[in-house]
Amino acid sequence: MEKPARIYELLMDYANCDSQVTALSIGLVWTVCKAEQIGLAMSPGLYTRALPWSGTLVGKTLGELAGWITDWEPYKATVGMAAINCSLNAQPLPAGITLLTPADGCNLAVFEHFLPQLKDKKVVVIGRYPGIERYAGQLDLNIIERQPIGTDYPDPACEFLLPDADWVFLTASSITNKTFPRLAELSQHATTVLMGPTVPWLPELHAFGIDYLAGIEVVDPIKLYQTVAEGGGVRIFEDSVRYRIVDLTPDNSMAWLKNNISHDYAEKQRLTAAMEHWYTSGKNSRFPEFNQLHQITTRLSHMDSSYKRLWDEHPL
Repeated sequence: MEKPARIYELLMDYANCDSQVTALSIGLVWTVCKAEQIGLAMSPGLYTRALPWSGTLVGKTLGELAGWITDWEPYKATVGMAAINCSLNAQPLPAGITLLTPADGCNLAVFEHFLPQLKDKKVVVIGRYPGIERYAGQLDLNIIERQPIGTDYPDPACEFLLPDADWVFLTASSITNKTFPRLAELSQHATTVLMGPTVPWLPELHAFGIDYLAGIEVVDPIKLYQTVAEGGGVRIFEDSVRYRIVDLTPDNSMAWLKNNISHDYAEKQRLTAAMEHWYTSGKNSRFPEFNQLHQITTRLSHMDSSYKRLWDEHPL
């Protein structure tokens, strides 16, 4: 298992992107970042009178804001996570993705999908999802919440409940609030689903003990931005986003990585040729797309290492 704390290095390497932010909104429940794509992260839900950098973010690059993911100030980290997802959403997705389109309870679609596999299993959910109490009588279910209500367990209960769990549903906002490394470590013997609109779409998450990614597909970016800006929560699942699931088996992860490597290698070849033409044509200034070339080269190196590790552990 990869050291869980290394996830932050991985995310920043992938999201070191020169695309400029065109809009950013910090809503009551979600934070949304727009560039060529759109990215979401769960807002901190903490009171603050004002943010010192408000009014300065549009026009910055996704790479500049992505670096905020390591900050301990919760709003900066949330903006960083939204920028990372905005950048990652430009990457190709794997074949065999499962789209969830239930008739009701859309925010609980992931639990409905896995419900048949959860019978007679010890299930721990990190984060209280609205309406999740409907499963209390059907499952051996324990909920850990930073702000517990009712029968929820507080954060420290993770040390006692996760090592014995069969299934763990881990909110991806744990990446933003820095609890992910410990929670992933404690969940390594369980089948672990990283879930929520904050999920970053990366096949390398398999190396951190994640078995499934259950994130979202943006269906209507205009409606999504409006709903977030107007304080919407689960309403985004009505007509703006829908859940999708990827099974991070070794075979699937390797196939996804292979596809990403092929995509980025072709782009690297294009940029390399453009750079050679730039300098052979007599230009003395720096190649204008040098940063993009460096970013892709870095990404390819990480993906090659991840693929080799998976190959060594699970040869085809």
